[in-house]
Formats: sequence, structure tokens, C-alpha cells
Amino acid sequence: MNIPISEYPRVVIVGGGFAGISIAKHLLKEKIQVVLLDRHNYHTFQPLLYQVSTSGLEPDSIAYPLRKITRHSKDGYFRLTEVQRIIPEENKIKTSIGELAYDYLVLATGSRTNFFGNKSIEKNAMWMKTIPQALNIRSLILENLEQAVITEDPEKRKALLNFVVAGAGPTGVELCGAIAEVRNHIVPKDFRDLDPAEMEIHLVEGLDRVLPPMSAEASKKAEKFLRELGVDIHLNVMVQEYDGNKVTTNKEDLTFYTSTFIWAAGVSGAPVEGLNASALVDKADRYEVNVFNQVKGYENIFAIGDIALMSNEDYPKGHPMVAQPAIQQGKHLAKNIKRILNKEKMQAFEYNDKGTMATVGRNKAVVDLGNLKFGGFFAWFIWMFIHLYFLVGFRNRLITFFNWVYNYVNFDKAARLIIRPFKSNKENLEVDQKKV
Repeated sequence: MNIPISEYPRVVIVGGGFAGISIAKHLLKEKIQVVLLDRHNYHTFQPLLYQVSTSGLEPDSIAYPLRKITRHSKDGYFRLTEVQRIIPEENKIKTSIGELAYDYLVLATGSRTNFFGNKSIEKNAMWMKTIPQALNIRSLILENLEQAVITEDPEKRKALLNFVVAGAGPTGVELCGAIAEVRNHIVPKDFRDLDPAEMEIHLVEGLDRVLPPMSAEASKKAEKFLRELGVDIHLNVMVQEYDGNKVTTNKEDLTFYTSTFIWAAGVSGAPVEGLNASALVDKADRYEVNVFNQVKGYENIFAIGDIALMSNEDYPKGHPMVAQPAIQQGKHLAKNIKRILNKEKMQAFEYNDKGTMATVGRNKAVVDLGNLKFGGFFAWFIWMFIHLYFLVGFRNRLITFFNWVYNYVNFDKAARLIIRPFKSNKENLEVDQKKV
């Protein structure tokens, strides 16, 4: 890998998501050799992926070059590679570009789409975990609208204009709200030969309310906002199959014929091969870690972020798989590694829950901040401010801000471009499911 031998301990970080860049930024200030590895050369701000998929933002607005994180450090390195295996008995990792030894290994590989073993959905549905996948959805939505304009077959036209999203968590809710705004504001202007009323948006959720992780009050408000936007919500409904044309559910009288079925119903960890099976929690595919983020059975291997499952009384199933736990664990582990090197005792991680929020569309959002729960314009303003604040890079914040202002003033989405033709998951399944 052309990583020079250093007089300082080497910390290898696998993954450039929220957790990976959080710990990297803090360790790069210390007398430590930091090697950051990822199969992409950029960090993705995943909370805004849905805006890329619905033409609200260009992908470079939510991506940040990982080399910019290490470039000011004399002993910090980035390598573009896929980690294939951990060899813990030799303190090495095997990657697509060679092997690398480590003193401390930090796994921040994040999560991947969880299809719960359903192969038909995995093969035929759309998923949104990466920028290429978001661009794929954008192309599919726009291509379907273009095709609907020239389609004379009413059944085919209905399928082209039928949009179904499975999973009413923040991703599904925000995605449906954004698609509804495309129908309400873009279609009437760009596609004057289409009747917007023909375009249906369905949100399917297996539980009894939208936004299950949030408060009942936020859930109720979000459902109200979605219905005002014209989204059809189907609760207590489980998707059983999707063959590329028809969505089958657990209710005999409820099926959807659609060319656009987006799966946003769950995620699991993205582990790397090589560690003991006992370290991996079944079904969740997350590494079991202690209060210091050490992977079970290993002293010098740590896991942070979505891939780490740290259970306690408040979080028996681990911390939420969102940005804040990842950022906080990265910062805390950097301090603990420094303590180890100074021969000091590590300190236990304590999660500071800063709240949960989701936007449903223009002037519509819900926010849970401890005992404070509110929705509407003020919540939407807070949502925008928080997301701008946590975007990596001043340029990204500036571009995103101006895009949002432009979209707000003009009721427009400027990035509605088919840059590349849509490709189905049948063609890209192996590539999209690769681990970091």
C-alpha cells in the first residue's frame, strides 16, 4: 500500500462514514499514524441522499473527498480499497490492493440495506444507501415520467406513474414527501401533457404508525403532513414480494402495479470477514462491543457507528443507527486510544441523545428534542439548520443552502437531469452489495 513505517503507533480506520471521519479528524492531531480506508474516495452525507434521488441536489453537494481530511497531516494517509478480510492473529488486514499491519484497528464500515432474506425484493426493488443508487432512482423516476408521456396503454401508464415506498422511517417519509413535491410542483410545469392526479404515491409500513422511532406526536403530525401532500399511507402492511411489476402484500386485497418500488424498510451492519463468529450479533450483523467500543474477544480491534452494537439498559438493542451515535463514538474512541497510549484507563462511552427529526416537505417537519416535540415551519427551519451544520465542508454547505433557497423561492428542483440511463439491480446486484 506504500504506507511508510512510522515511529508512532498505526491506527487503521476502515470506512469513511460519519464514524470513520469523526475518529480520523481527532486522531490526526495526535502523534499517531492514521490510515483511512474506503472503497469510495468520498464521504457521503446520507441524510440528504433522498434529495439527490428526487432532483433536489446534485451529488457533489453531499459528498466530500476523503483525502481532504488527511492532507494536512504528515502521518495521515488515505487508500482507495476494499477490505476483504481481517487477520487478527497477525494484526493485519487483507485488502484489494494488498495487506497492511496495524497496531489498532477501527471498524467503521456502517450499514447496508436489509432485505430480511427476501430475494425477489433484493433483486427487483430500488435501494438507496449510496450516491450511485440515489442517482439510479433519479434516472428511473425521470425516465418513467418521460415514458408515461408517450405510452398509450393505460395499464402500463398507471404502473409508470405509480410510486411505492416500503418503510415509513425517516428515509421513507422524506422520500415520499419529496416525490409528492415533484408531482405537485414539477410535473404540472414540465409535463403539461400529464395529469398530476394520475401520479400515485404509496407509503407502506408494517407497524401501526409512520416514523416508529419518533414520538407518537411526531408520528401523528408526519402522517397528517403526508396526507396533505397526497401520499397514500398503508399501515400494518407487510410487503411479501416484488417481481419487477407487481408488489404483493400480506393483504389479499392490496397489491400495487408499479415500475418504481423503493425499499427503505431496514438496514443491517456491514461486517468484514475474519473475526470470531461470537463477535457478530445474529440477524443484526453488527459487532458486539463493550462500553469502550472494543469488539468482543479483542483488545486492539474496535467498532464504532452503525456496525457496533453496544447494549445497555437504555439501549438493549444498541444505539440508533444514525449519525449522532457514530460521530460521538468516533470522538470518544479517539480520546480512549490516546489514553491507551498514555497508559491511562479508558472511559466508558455515554450517548448524548440530541433528538430526532424528519422533514416531510416544504415548511413541514417534525422534531423530538427531549420533552420538546413540535412540527411545522419552525421544525422545518431547525431541520435545515442542523443538516447544513453537519454537512462536511464549507463549499457543500454553501451550495446546498443556495439550492434550498432557489427551490423554495421557485418551487423548483434544478437537478432533474438524466445523466446516465437507469440500470436495474439485476445488472448491479453484486457491485451494490459489496462490503467496505
